[in-house]
Amino acid sequence: MRVAVIGGGPGGLYFAALAKQLSPHWEITVWERNAPDGTFGFGVVFSDETLDGIAQADPVVHAAMSAEFARWSDIDVRHRGRTLTSGGHGFAALGRRRLLEILQERCAALEVDVRYRTQAPPPEQLASAYDLVVACDGVRSGTRAAHADTFATDLDERSGRYMWLGTDKVFEAFTFIVEEREFGTLQVHAYPYDATRSTVIVEMNEDAWRRGGFDRSESLDLPPGASDEAGIRRCEEILAPHLDGHRLLPNNSKWLRFTTVRNRTWRHGNTVLLGDAAHTAHFSIGSGTKLAMEDALALAACLHEHPDAPSALAAYEDERRPVVESTQRAAQASLEWFEHIDRYTGQDPHQFAFNLLTRSRRVTYDGLRARDEGFTTAVNASAPVPPMFRPLRLGGLRLRNRVVAAPVSLSTAREGVPGDFDLVHLATQALGGPALVLAGMTAVSAGGRTDAGCPGLWTDEQEEAWRRITGFVHGQSDACLGIQLTHAGRRAADGAPLAASALAWDERSAVPREATRADMDLVVRDFVRAAERADRAGFDVLELQYGHGHLLSGFLSPLTNRRADAYGDGPAGRLRFPLEVLGAVRAVWPAGKALLVRISAADWAEGGLGEGEAVEIARALGAAGADGIDVSTGEVVSHERPRYGRSYQTPYADLIRNATGLATIAVGALSTYDDVNSVILAGRADLCALGRAQLHDPLWTLHAAAAQGYRGPAAPWARSWVAGSARPPAARTDRVPPRLELLRPAEAAVHRRWRPHAAASPAVPAPTVTAAATR
Repeated sequence: MRVAVIGGGPGGLYFAALAKQLSPHWEITVWERNAPDGTFGFGVVFSDETLDGIAQADPVVHAAMSAEFARWSDIDVRHRGRTLTSGGHGFAALGRRRLLEILQERCAALEVDVRYRTQAPPPEQLASAYDLVVACDGVRSGTRAAHADTFATDLDERSGRYMWLGTDKVFEAFTFIVEEREFGTLQVHAYPYDATRSTVIVEMNEDAWRRGGFDRSESLDLPPGASDEAGIRRCEEILAPHLDGHRLLPNNSKWLRFTTVRNRTWRHGNTVLLGDAAHTAHFSIGSGTKLAMEDALALAACLHEHPDAPSALAAYEDERRPVVESTQRAAQASLEWFEHIDRYTGQDPHQFAFNLLTRSRRVTYDGLRARDEGFTTAVNASAPVPPMFRPLRLGGLRLRNRVVAAPVSLSTAREGVPGDFDLVHLATQALGGPALVLAGMTAVSAGGRTDAGCPGLWTDEQEEAWRRITGFVHGQSDACLGIQLTHAGRRAADGAPLAASALAWDERSAVPREATRADMDLVVRDFVRAAERADRAGFDVLELQYGHGHLLSGFLSPLTNRRADAYGDGPAGRLRFPLEVLGAVRAVWPAGKALLVRISAADWAEGGLGEGEAVEIARALGAAGADGIDVSTGEVVSHERPRYGRSYQTPYADLIRNATGLATIAVGALSTYDDVNSVILAGRADLCALGRAQLHDPLWTLHAAAAQGYRGPAAPWARSWVAGSARPPAARTDRVPPRLELLRPAEAAVHRRWRPHAAASPAVPAPTVTAAATR
C-alpha cells in the first residue's frame, strides 16, 4: 500500500510511525513544507488517557516523551490579588519542538520517507498516485478547499483575540490569571513544559482588545514568522506582577481569532482528514496536538483491522467523530465562558474559581471533591451542606432546597379535569423531596389545550379537582406546589387555532388565525381567571408558559410573529402582549406567593431569538413582576436544530441570571445530583428542574441526599417511608473482603508542583489559598 501524508506535524508523523510499525511493507511518504526544526508554538499538554494510548501503541515514543515530561497536579486561579489552588488533576507537558524531534527520530528509525522543506503535490495528484492520502494540513487545509463540496466545512470564527507566547518563568502549576483593567478583562492560560520554559496564552474579548489599544496591530503587515512586538511588550507590562522579572518570548506570535472547524464528513474517496484539518477545539479545554495524535492512533488501527481502505476510513470516522464532538461541546462551553468572563469576575473568589474550573460542564462538583476535598470544603465554607440543599427565597416563598420537579404533560385529564393519576403523580413527586413541584401545561381555555387529555383551569369543576389534589399534597408534604398555565396557540388541538401570525406549525398542521385585539382581550381575561382559580385551588407558585411555541411564545419570537401592528414589528412590539398578560396576572396573584415565567431563550433556528434579545425579554418580564425565569429553549419552530448534550440549556439560565440578577431555573438534560450541585455552586442558576430523571425516580431528591450523606431538613422523608431511607442490602454487600496486600500503596499527593530545580520531592504541598497573587 502506498500512503501519502500531507503535513509533518505531530499527527502526521505519529500516524506514519504507527502505520509503518503495523505494516512495515507499506510505502509511506510524508511531505512537510517547513524545516525539521521550523515549528511554531511552545508546550503541549497531554491527558493521562492519551498517554496510556501512546504507551500501548508505541512504547518507544512513550518512553522518550516520559523522560522529559514536566509533571504537576495543581491548578492555580489568580484573581483580585488572591491565588486559589485546586489539586489532584494530573498534567504532563512537553515542548512542541522536542515532541517533533522524538517523532522525527522514530520515523527515521522506521524508514518512513519524510520530505522536509517540500510542498506536497496537489491533493488530486496524490489521490491518483497513492492508495491513501492522509491530510494533516491544518486549520487552513488546502485539501479541504480542493474538495469543498464534499467536506462542507463549517468555520466558526469567534470575535475574541488571543496570542500564543512563551516565557522563561517556570510556572509551578497550570495557572489561570485574570487581570481586570480599565479597558476590560485580560485572562491568561499558562503552564510549564520543561525545566526552563512555560507556555502563556493571552486572551480577551474583542471590546477589551480594541479599548486596550491592542488593535493597532491590525494596521501592521507582519510577514510570516514575525511577531507583534508592541502587543507583546504591553502584555508583559500588564503581567509583570506574575512574571517575577521574566520576559514573554515570541514565536510567530500574533493576535488571532479562534476558529472551530467542523466538517460534514472527513473522507473523500481515498483521502481522509486528520487533526486540525478535520476538527479543532478551543485551547482552554483541549490540545489540538492531543486530538491529532489520538486521530492518528485510531486511523492506523482501523487500517490494520479492516480489509480495505474505504471500510477502514469509515470505521475511523465512526470511531473518532463522537469523541471529537464531545470534546468540541465541552470546548465550546469553555470558550463561551471565557468570552463572557466579565459576568463572573464579581463573584466571591472561591465561587469564581469553582465556576472557572467547572466551566466546560465536564468537571463537576463531585469530580473536584474527589481530586481535592480541601478545595471544595473551602468553596463550601459559607454553607457546609451540599449546594442543592441550601434554601432559597423565591418571591414570597422560602424553598427548602434547589430542586424543582419540572412540569410534565400527563395527558390524563377528561374535559380538562385532572383525576387520580394527576394526584398520584404530583403527590409522589412532592414526597420525593423537591422543594417545588410544578403541575404541567394547564390550559386557560378549552381552545388553548394541546390535546384532549390536557388539564385545564377554566371551570369550577376543574378548580375543585385541583383543590382536592393540592389539599392532599399539602397534607402529606411541605413541598411547594405550582401550576403552569398556558394557551397552546398554534400548537393547540383546536381545529382553528389562534396565533400571533397566521403561520402553521408544519405542513401537516392547520393554519392558525391571527389574533385580533378582541382575541387578545379574551386571552388576558382567561389567564387572569385561571390565575385566580389557581390561587383559590391552593397553589403556591404560578408559572406562565411563554416558551415552546405556545401562544405567548409565538408573540415573542421573530420567526412566528410577522405582525405589522403594535404587537409585532420589532422586539418592543413582540413583547407588548406578553407583558400585558403578565401585568394583569401579577395584579391578581398574591404577593406572598411566587410568579414564574418560562421562556424559550433560543429558537435554535436562523433568524430566531438571540442571546441579547433573550436577556431583554427576561429583564422586561422581571420589571413587570416575574419573581423568576424558568429558562428553556426551542420547540418554537419545527425546523429547529438544537445542540443537544448534557445540561445543554444551562448556559441560557446562566446568561439571564448573571445579566439581569433575576432568579433562574435551569432545565434540560440535568439528571445527576453532581450536575445540580455544580450548577448551583457556580452560580449558573438558582434552581434546577428535573423532568425525565424525576419520572425515572420520583424519590430522586431523597436518594441524592442519602448518596451524599445528607440528613438535614432540606430533604425530609415522610414518616411512613423512613424505613426505606437507607439502601437495602443487595447480593454480596454483606461480604467483608480480606486484606491481601502486605504493604498498602502510598496515596498520591493531592498537590504536586513543577519544581524542576528544587532539591525536595516533587510532591510538594501547596496551600489551598494564599494571600497574594505573587511571591
